[in-house]
Amino acid sequence: MAYHMVHGVKQLGTVWADGPAYITQCPIQPGQNFIYNFTFTGQRGTLLWHAHTSWLRATLHGAIVILPKRGTPYPFPTPDEEKTVILAEWWKSDVEAVVNQSVQSGLPPNVSDAHTINGHAGPVPGCSSQGGYTLHVESGKTYLLRIINAALNDDLFFKIAGHNLTVVEVDASYTKPFQTDTIFISPGQTTNAILTANRGIGKYLIAASPFMDAPVGFDNLTSIASLRYKGTPANPKAFLTSIPPQNATPVTNTFMDALRSLNSKQYPANVPLTIDHSLFFTIAVGVNPCATCVNGSKLVAAFNNVSFVMPTIALLQAYYYNTKGVYTLDFPANPPIPFNYTGNSTANMQTTNGTRLYRLGYNSTVQIVLQGTAIIAPESHPTHLHGFNFFVVGKGIGNFDPKKDPKTFNLVDPVERNTISVPTGGWTAIRFRADNPGIWFLHCHLEVHTTWGLKMAFLVENGKGPNETVRPPPADLPTC
Repeated sequence: MAYHMVHGVKQLGTVWADGPAYITQCPIQPGQNFIYNFTFTGQRGTLLWHAHTSWLRATLHGAIVILPKRGTPYPFPTPDEEKTVILAEWWKSDVEAVVNQSVQSGLPPNVSDAHTINGHAGPVPGCSSQGGYTLHVESGKTYLLRIINAALNDDLFFKIAGHNLTVVEVDASYTKPFQTDTIFISPGQTTNAILTANRGIGKYLIAASPFMDAPVGFDNLTSIASLRYKGTPANPKAFLTSIPPQNATPVTNTFMDALRSLNSKQYPANVPLTIDHSLFFTIAVGVNPCATCVNGSKLVAAFNNVSFVMPTIALLQAYYYNTKGVYTLDFPANPPIPFNYTGNSTANMQTTNGTRLYRLGYNSTVQIVLQGTAIIAPESHPTHLHGFNFFVVGKGIGNFDPKKDPKTFNLVDPVERNTISVPTGGWTAIRFRADNPGIWFLHCHLEVHTTWGLKMAFLVENGKGPNETVRPPPADLPTC
């Protein structure tokens, strides 16, 4: 089964083209085809497409580049050239075998064997492309790097020896420009940055290295590429770069704190100031009984103690045709039992199971506080919302304080994204307007956690007119 999803596209009026398996459509079976018909409305920048079933996006992914309308300039100096840089993971084994073995055993999956930059692993013994990817530049020119993290399970740092980068966009939303020598990017995120080729001729190493500040297994290998100036002789000595420590939380915080929406007259930050739905979602990894698993138990993950159970037909089809018994509309707005979320792990690590959705009225405003927990181990969770961008109005370490923390929210120029990394042992608050009817997926973009159940869906009701209503499904929509 294989099909694609266009990550970060708002799909205004085209929810049937969103793509995730059993959410908006049934999978495309071998020998079948389906045309994804949609329009980029009010978006420009860098996004990605990828498979959205099992772990197939490990190799089935690519870039989406949306140029500004003809005659509309960038809100920053026009670069001389543009380059796409896709960061990813690579396994020696078939990734389907990796995930299937994990599901059957109830244990964590094997980590990847390498990270890649534009498909090249860099210094991996026995690999046919040991030289790695080369980014060719000319002295004095500027380059817009469209950087994409297509990895399945790893947050990454991106760095070029001897060069600073000016960040101008994330997740296809313009930002106030700022300089950095290190990009922090989570799975599913994109970052556009200006590179100025202002060094002497030579070969400068590029590094994509993992970030992990939790006691869990991960691929700790660094992928190496090179930036090569025109006129550099053959076999030059390389200028090295120092990569951040793997647990460099201060580096990630500095990068994320610097992100601000452009918030100009042409590109305003329309942050919802009043809230109709105030939601508090805990994020946790747990353990449930499993008679057939190795230790009699299996690892699971949940929002608000609900491990999501995928249906056998698409949720959107069930909603559109009013098919009963596929899902319920009782996803909890808060955790069932409050506790010290980031304190010592609780004795009960079990979760409930269900295909439970949360209902939102059309055009209602939503705030979600995503609260990390210390159950088993605290760790970072890049969380992705389909169908919408959201504003990241606040974040912090420890337990969210509903009385004190909202006073610190940025409601003027918060960064606008579709995927946000919830900090280890902390929380993130996001806001959006539910102005797109349909069924929309919210999930961790670490594929291992999605597999374990860290996902849910919103049902956004129809509005009043035809432009505020889910349209009929296309004739070639796959069936289950």
